[in-house]
Amino acid sequence: MTIKAFCIALLLSLPLSAQAALAIQHWQTPHGTQVIFVESHELPILDISVDFPAGSARDPGGQAGLAQLTHILLDQGAGGLSDTVIAHRLADVGAELGGTFDRDRGGVTLRTLSSPAEKGAALDILARVLQQPDFPQAVIKREKQRLIAGIREAEADPGTVADKAFYRALYGTHPYAHDESGDPAAIAKLTRGDVQTFYRTHYSAPNAVISLMGDISRAEAEAIAARLAGGLPSAAAVPALPKPEPARANEQRIAFPSTQSHVLVGAVGVARNDPDFFPLFVGNYVLGGGGFDSRLMREVRDKRGYAYSAYSYFMPMMEAGPFQLGLQTKLAQTDDALKVARTTLRQFITEGPSEAELKQAKDNLTGGFPLRIDSNRKILEYLSLIGFYKLPLDYLDTWVDKVNAVDVATVKQAFARHIDPDKLVTVIVGGERAR
Repeated sequence: MTIKAFCIALLLSLPLSAQAALAIQHWQTPHGTQVIFVESHELPILDISVDFPAGSARDPGGQAGLAQLTHILLDQGAGGLSDTVIAHRLADVGAELGGTFDRDRGGVTLRTLSSPAEKGAALDILARVLQQPDFPQAVIKREKQRLIAGIREAEADPGTVADKAFYRALYGTHPYAHDESGDPAAIAKLTRGDVQTFYRTHYSAPNAVISLMGDISRAEAEAIAARLAGGLPSAAAVPALPKPEPARANEQRIAFPSTQSHVLVGAVGVARNDPDFFPLFVGNYVLGGGGFDSRLMREVRDKRGYAYSAYSYFMPMMEAGPFQLGLQTKLAQTDDALKVARTTLRQFITEGPSEAELKQAKDNLTGGFPLRIDSNRKILEYLSLIGFYKLPLDYLDTWVDKVNAVDVATVKQAFARHIDPDKLVTVIVGGERAR
């Protein structure tokens, strides 16, 4: 039986309260690594995430794609073991190695049974991957070719074209403008030495955040964290990213042979620890984050039939991430759909949600909160988030209360502070008009 099947079977036999009450523990190893831990013996499973500030925003100038390539290569040969041997040894003990990569983070995850033999074998692989990546030359060549081919293939997707153009227009020269997958010309020039330097600089003990969730004691967690941190490079913590400047209003129309236009509208939003996060989060549920319950869906889809879907979201990151509104529509009605979306956003910023809309949003969000933490894997994701972004340890305990504390006035004030409807970035991909 696989770990996944075992967990499902056991979870079905547990009372609903079994996953409640998280006692989050936190400490720092002697190597300067932050550790966050929840002890839970309901399942014989251990989940680990080790994260570093090694996302695409850390790509050096002229080397777009180096962060992604380095992350991919970590488990493609380590500690003298080939990628095939690593995969087979994990499979032999039913363990799963994964990873996280975005503009902020590069990380490695491990799920293993907590029994001594299986846990020991899995941790040995994790330690090798984190501490002794071999970066074989042949594998580097293979993965560079694969990355470049993937980027070329994505260029045929109008949604990808729109997304890349949106980030460039929104962030300009800021590191968040870097595409996560990189640039083909830059990737082609990357060397093994470039990868080794990036690894030593960013995957160091002072940069690491280790999150552990599952069937081990505090003493075992301390030993595992010390073992993982102890073999990492010792380079100093990387400096903070610069703060993005607000984007100027601009509109791009990119010709593309598609039957629909892909429309993205947005602005520089908020950082993960911004005090306006919850008013913006709850307010956006009303605006465009609540699916068929949202205003954008009613105005763009239900009333006018301009699009199958219209949405908006905030993506808070280490520094201010984007606010994005998006839709797809027929070429002939692009301007009409865009006008309705902009008008809906402007009206929402001016008036805020109604009391009824806000109550529905809060009820839906708080009612669905237990599903956000109904598995060890989901809890680990939150622990990683809390540790990496330095959120309060009671973040999950207070989440429902903070959602319920949001009112119409705080939503209006937060949107007014962060979103100026006269300074929006707009990207439209589709049709033959380009300017």
